[in-house]
Amino acid sequence: MIIQVPRGGAVHRQLLEDPPDRLTGDDVSIEVGEVDAEGNLEASSAGEVVLSVPAPESLSREPDEVRRVIADAGTGAAPLIVVVEAAEELTDEELAALLDATGHTSRPVILRVIRNA
Repeated sequence: MIIQVPRGGAVHRQLLEDPPDRLTGDDVSIEVGEVDAEGNLEASSAGEVVLSVPAPESLSREPDEVRRVIADAGTGAAPLIVVVEAAEELTDEELAALLDATGHTSRPVILRVIRNA
């Protein structure tokens, strides 16, 4: 899984200073992206958005939905993208649902945090 976050934001600092335990393995890569004038992560043209949630808490509240949309995305080469509109941090519980769901697809999965909460 790839996690994309805005450069210099709260989530970026958290991942540098105190990353969740679930991110200590080789299964996760963190990419820091440039932001636009409003502080939003710049758009990416790669991938297929399969889920968009307002905050990362939605991932841990609805793990079955996360797993379903990833499993039902089908085959292909394009990465599957899960968009989080705003976040202050990412917790182990929030990441667990997404990391567990990645086992239900052969496609790469990208978690994009668009802006700081």
